[in-house]
Amino acid sequence: MSLVERVKHALTGDDRVDAEQLVARLDALQRFLRVTDPYLPDNDLVAAHTLVERAGSRLALSQDHTVVALAGSTGSGKSSLFNALARLKLSPVGVRRPTTGVAHACVWGPLEPANRLLDWVGVLPRQRFIRESALDGDDEAALRGLVLLDLPDFDSVERGHRLEVDRLLGLVDQVVWVVDPQKYGDRVLHNAYLRQFKQHSDITIVVLNQADRLSPADTEIVVTDLKRLLDEDGLNGVPVLATSAKQPGMLTELREALEKTVAERQAALRRLAGDLDVVAEQLAATIGPPAAEDEVDRATVRQLSDALAASAGVPAVAAATASAYRHRAIASTGWPLVRGARKLRPDPLKRLHLSTDKPDAADTAVEAAPVSRTSLPEADAAQKSAVGLSVRAVAARAAAPIPQVWAPALSTASRSRLGDLPDALDRAVAKTDLGMSRKPIWWTVVGLLQWLFTIAAVVGLGWLIAGYAVRVLGLPAFDNPKVGEVPLPTLLLLGGLLLGALLAVLIRPIVNLGARRAGRRAEQRLRGSVTEVAREYVVAPVREVLNGYAQAREALTVVRSE
Repeated sequence: MSLVERVKHALTGDDRVDAEQLVARLDALQRFLRVTDPYLPDNDLVAAHTLVERAGSRLALSQDHTVVALAGSTGSGKSSLFNALARLKLSPVGVRRPTTGVAHACVWGPLEPANRLLDWVGVLPRQRFIRESALDGDDEAALRGLVLLDLPDFDSVERGHRLEVDRLLGLVDQVVWVVDPQKYGDRVLHNAYLRQFKQHSDITIVVLNQADRLSPADTEIVVTDLKRLLDEDGLNGVPVLATSAKQPGMLTELREALEKTVAERQAALRRLAGDLDVVAEQLAATIGPPAAEDEVDRATVRQLSDALAASAGVPAVAAATASAYRHRAIASTGWPLVRGARKLRPDPLKRLHLSTDKPDAADTAVEAAPVSRTSLPEADAAQKSAVGLSVRAVAARAAAPIPQVWAPALSTASRSRLGDLPDALDRAVAKTDLGMSRKPIWWTVVGLLQWLFTIAAVVGLGWLIAGYAVRVLGLPAFDNPKVGEVPLPTLLLLGGLLLGALLAVLIRPIVNLGARRAGRRAEQRLRGSVTEVAREYVVAPVREVLNGYAQAREALTVVRSE
């Protein structure tokens, strides 16, 4: 059975307690822990985890029993008061006794239904007693369901006894603090215990025991001073009763208070609500204002992208793209006679193992398709340092508006995938479309013109050679047509050569301009790919932590609601 189900089961039918609100607060605390466990230090969450576990256990046990503890110092008459309330001598009385390290329990009503609860509290079976008997009739009926504990002395010289008191005080439903006229202002009592119960004033009672030793006037003075001390402890309005184990009439008010607690059956729920308040107050230091809407601003991401781009060799790839554009343009638009020599030179992009083929739909649909590594040089020490500084800047920017306790988690998140960045950047560069997959139309037009001029020059040269051969052989000479005063073959040869050279010179500025544009376009696309890597490998983990912070903040708001 889940905690929420156990709480609902425990609270069903009690219309005096807002069950839904209590369920919501406990559920919100569990959500808070689920969200914050990976990010916050364990020491900050120990109390909350303990409360969730204890609340589930207590509410799964008997709701018909109320566990009330008598706590006090040595000599306060706590055990005598325990025996007087039970009207039986159950707990040994005295400053030195062999049972000071263990708690005694007195159960009003059958013992068996309370045994599981006492097992959980940790009271030994031999220290459990039944108060009611057939001889009592209905005299003790008003306390039926009360489980009264006599705790060890909190100021015992035995450290184990003090630890046992601290453990039991964290489990009981209500605490009755027993003080005496001599030590009611004890600093240990007030500083170490009563002030820690300021969120549990509704389940706290303070009794001035051994009041029979004082006159009525002195009793009034001591009670007034005790109330003043309690106000300073933050326990305003806590009942302060004067009691005496030797005067049965002086137990009436305490007994009536216990009867009221038993009848209401709300002490366990009040204790749980108070514990929730304490835990919420402790956790408040971990939650502050909401994170900024744009948790990591554009300037920080741009700084990170610049550092990653330099580390990934984006400038080198952009320069190689410009060179490749120039190389391919000249190879396509230059003289056909020298194109072969140009093609013998290695392509700058292919030398870096960068593909210039545009991926088709089938390729892009396969995320796991293998990508060849590039031949770009590894980032140097300065570039790696710049990346590290930029990554820390992302974490620092995200941590700025929220409590410092989240800073280590944000720093860890920002660096969580740092080792994968080099490969991710290399893949991003290799997969980026550099815009070199298509040949511009004007390259084809110029290439055709160059072929036309070259063919004209070859035809003119062949014509001239043929005419020279005819003359050498003594055959009838060709009748060469002229264009103006220039023979046509000579015009074709010279015109083809000159026009081809002139065209090559004229397009060189255009080629250089296109190369620069290709380099800028490639750099822009590469930076876009690098930015995506930055967001996935650095910014996304940071935003995941910030999302957890937002969820934790929302959950704590519910926990703190009353």
